[in-house]
Amino acid sequence: MPSRLLASLLTLAFIVGALLAPSHGTAAAVPVSSRITAVAVYPDRAVLTRQARVELPPGESELVIDGLPAALVDESLQVSGRGTAAATILDVNLRRTFLEASPDPRLRTLEEELAGLQREYAALEARLGQIDQQRALLQRIENALTAPPSKDSPGARPSLEEWQLLLVFQAENLSRLAGDQQSLQQQRTALAAKIAAVEAQLNDLKGRMPPRRSQRAAAVRVSASRAGTLDLVIAYATPGASWSPAYDARLRAETRAIDVTYYGVLRNGTGEDWNGVALTLSTARPGLGGGAPALSPWIVEPLRPVQMGYLAQSVSSGEFKAMRRSANALPEAAAPATAGATAAESDAVVAEASVETGLSSATFRIDAPLTLPSDRSTQKVVITTLNCPADLRYETAPKLIEAAYLSASGTNRSDFPWLAGPVNAFLGDTFIATSTLRAVSPGAASAGPGALRALMPGESFALSLGVDDGIAVKRRIVKRFTEDTGLTNSGRRITHEYVVTLTNNKKTAERIVLREPTPVSRDEKIVVKVITPAERDIGSATAPKEVMREPDGILVWRIDLKPGEKREVPIKLTIEHPADLNVTGLD
Repeated sequence: MPSRLLASLLTLAFIVGALLAPSHGTAAAVPVSSRITAVAVYPDRAVLTRQARVELPPGESELVIDGLPAALVDESLQVSGRGTAAATILDVNLRRTFLEASPDPRLRTLEEELAGLQREYAALEARLGQIDQQRALLQRIENALTAPPSKDSPGARPSLEEWQLLLVFQAENLSRLAGDQQSLQQQRTALAAKIAAVEAQLNDLKGRMPPRRSQRAAAVRVSASRAGTLDLVIAYATPGASWSPAYDARLRAETRAIDVTYYGVLRNGTGEDWNGVALTLSTARPGLGGGAPALSPWIVEPLRPVQMGYLAQSVSSGEFKAMRRSANALPEAAAPATAGATAAESDAVVAEASVETGLSSATFRIDAPLTLPSDRSTQKVVITTLNCPADLRYETAPKLIEAAYLSASGTNRSDFPWLAGPVNAFLGDTFIATSTLRAVSPGAASAGPGALRALMPGESFALSLGVDDGIAVKRRIVKRFTEDTGLTNSGRRITHEYVVTLTNNKKTAERIVLREPTPVSRDEKIVVKVITPAERDIGSATAPKEVMREPDGILVWRIDLKPGEKREVPIKLTIEHPADLNVTGLD
């Protein structure tokens, strides 16, 4: 072969080989399947963590993770990876794709079920229509056989035997058609109820499910120095999820203790279902921003039109890193329990969370994997349980209602901060009331409606447990009269005298806190005097006694009653004012 031809063939082979060889510089788009493995839920949002494993060739590749929520916060997206491919993450690009219809399989399942039921309903309607046609045909046969002969069609009348055969034929067929019609109508009624139920489920699901007209995709460009695996981790924040606290408090009267179950109530409206994810709950509120708000000058000027706008809030980088660390911290796998040879019955154990307390917030890590669809339905998870001694007492304000309300106070002996939230109160296993968990300020004289704030470990709390008829309360007016005073009858005195009767019908000694208002004068011409109890019997902050006066004029008794004991508390007071002065609030 000539040398020039050989050289040309070698050059061509080199070029073709270079073109067919794998490129180390051109990125190839690789669709990546990922799944949500961890979710950190905040009071107003969630941080989701997805994981995916890919096989990377040498050189650049573009990994495309689609199906991300449309409301994803762009600034929150973070990507990391680890594997044998020695990969370098070059950049991340977010894209938006539009959908023709919602891909949610639950909607498709209900829509297919509804279509099948509607086809069955149409078939029943058709069969009922056939029965009507058969009944009309029998009527025409009867009319034809029983019609009198005419001049145009003379003929013999049916014999008695033929009449009998006709009656039997009509009766048998009409009876059969009536039975078939009744059966079909019952089936139609039952089918209509099923259709209505499926339509209600479908409408409810559509109403609670966020629309998914678009979604996001993350394109991650990576460079690998060698072929190998890469475990990719994608984390991002999205609105539509939240959690709030709730409590069950059970008073065990025989042991005078309270069993408290602390729940987290979750809602998922992110557009993504959570299936078997590791869950953490955080008390942090990133929506409030990272620092204290800056005050603006207080300006007073003439009114002029102002154009209102909207302020978009985003998560700061430092806040998001803390959120992501919380989301990526997966719980350790629990060791499987070993079953014994003989299984004995025992009470079910409630799974509890573990807590990590930071400088400004706490994170509750739920041990059991969570599954929660994205339909805004609620799901309760147990954060912790607590049993603590209860200090029981009764409170009554008989001027408003003659009843004694039971309240219990205890101490948060757990390591968990308790957020303010609703409480379902039980006496044993009987539901008795709904109230709100409230903190009792240190040194407070009474368990009043404290600030709705987080109850920290070691702090006291109070629970309202509703009316207890075991304590009888009766308020009776003894006297109420008005008299003139002064030498010239220039003054007027109104005297109020009444008695409150408290009876302990329980088998245990109980404390009753009695509250009764006394008038508070806002004018020096109006003089209020409390005669009973006497001023010397009313205590103060430095010398507390059985009865104390609060700043708003309310008298408060703390009375300990033995089982079966009755106690009468007399109250007498006067209001004096000039006769020519109109006064309100005398009753």
